[in-house]
Amino acid sequence: MTKNADTITVAGVQLNTGLFINNEWVAGRGEPLQSIDPATEEVIATIQTATPEDVDDAVAAARNAFENTWGTNVSGQERGQLLFALADQVEQNIERLAALEVVDAGKPCAWARVDMEDTVACLRYYAGWADKIHGTTIEIDDKEKHAVARKEPIGVVAQIVPWNYPILMLAWKVGPALAAGCSIVFKAAEQTPLSTLLFAELVRAAGYPAGAFNLVNGVGAVTGDALARHMDVDKIAFTGSTATGRRIAVAAAQSNLKAVTLELGGKSPNIVFEDADVGEAAKWAAFGVFENMGQSCSAGSRVLVQAGVYDAFVAEFKRQAEAFAVGDVNDPKTFQGPQVSKLQFDKIMGYIAEGKKGARLVTGGERHGSKGYFVQPTVFADVEMGTKIADEEIFGPVASVIKFGSEEEGIKIANDTSYGLAAAVHSQNYARVQRVTRRLKAGTVWVNQYTLLSHAIPFGGYKQSGWGRELGAAGLEPYLTTKSVHHYYGGPFEWPINLSKL
Repeated sequence: MTKNADTITVAGVQLNTGLFINNEWVAGRGEPLQSIDPATEEVIATIQTATPEDVDDAVAAARNAFENTWGTNVSGQERGQLLFALADQVEQNIERLAALEVVDAGKPCAWARVDMEDTVACLRYYAGWADKIHGTTIEIDDKEKHAVARKEPIGVVAQIVPWNYPILMLAWKVGPALAAGCSIVFKAAEQTPLSTLLFAELVRAAGYPAGAFNLVNGVGAVTGDALARHMDVDKIAFTGSTATGRRIAVAAAQSNLKAVTLELGGKSPNIVFEDADVGEAAKWAAFGVFENMGQSCSAGSRVLVQAGVYDAFVAEFKRQAEAFAVGDVNDPKTFQGPQVSKLQFDKIMGYIAEGKKGARLVTGGERHGSKGYFVQPTVFADVEMGTKIADEEIFGPVASVIKFGSEEEGIKIANDTSYGLAAAVHSQNYARVQRVTRRLKAGTVWVNQYTLLSHAIPFGGYKQSGWGRELGAAGLEPYLTTKSVHHYYGGPFEWPINLSKL
């Protein structure tokens, strides 16, 4: 590794462009990567990337830290104090981090700031867990034996996050991993690397030992694949597309059979029954699909509406969609910014073109403006199951409204998907809410709301939406392993013995 002092200034923030390994900035040996502002379509930064050899260096640093200066060498109380210090560093730099995500990810400034506030809260939540990770003492029918099950950090973990919530998704993974005592090799999405470069500086400022957190930027096919296949990585955590998740699972199995958690795609149903408050349901439905430019794995992109309120709902849903301010990401009143990249923009416009062939376009359906990757909030009605916009994850501001008749039909349509990340039920009938939520095949179900989460509540999916859970106490478990210790303190060994007592 060679030291790297190359720096750039983006949105008034000075950043190092290299890799962060062993608490030092070093030169990446991969092909340079350009970051493009999706609101202007202009290149704003060029950063360095990691080759498989650079990944080897980062993993070696993480392993050395885990075995010698981190991991089980540091008490839970110390880990908690460091995580609180890191949360403080993030809080002190909220404006700088938010400014980077505005230009790198296209987030409206108000939303970017909310993401940073949530990041601070998530880190503090897991800081509180660090000294509360306990094993168990197990009762055994033997007066000469004692047994305990210890909870220990799983080891060196690789973490890969998507571009839709760069720092917030980082917190979901880094928080529990550091609380547990794991050392980390982290890869940001290739489209949105900038805020993570600043975060690495904050890790060092918080006082973490060298190697506890390492950052290797790069493209998934090179850097991500090297992490998934690495023989000295004990676990990999990935959030992103289902297709990439499959490849990571295969690579993990083909290498050292490392542990895997995956938070993947979704095509979530948002079900509006005839006994719902239609006005409120329309507001939540619009928020649930258009928030973050529709770039959310749990977006309620299938809006299922019962026949008796269908027309009234569609009219109100249209009004809500058209009320959102789209455009200037630096205006605090702006709700929707651009899509993250031209690739994503083109993909979304392709789905809209498909939708126009069969469904009824209620509003939107075009590019917003002439510069930047902006898409109008789009609503299709009279959508039929089996069509592309009904079945496939669009990951953009496109809603498909589907009519259903009976409660049974609504549940059937809701579950008719290969995904199972989230769902919602809008109804004023308590008995109906209980019946429906029990039968929905989804990891998160909202009732009379949508998209709001808590750091204390587990999040994850059924079916092809992934393996495992993040957030809450459940979010710690993937970063822990259980060691059973059998302690015999009886007399000398003699044969024959009563094996059942040992």
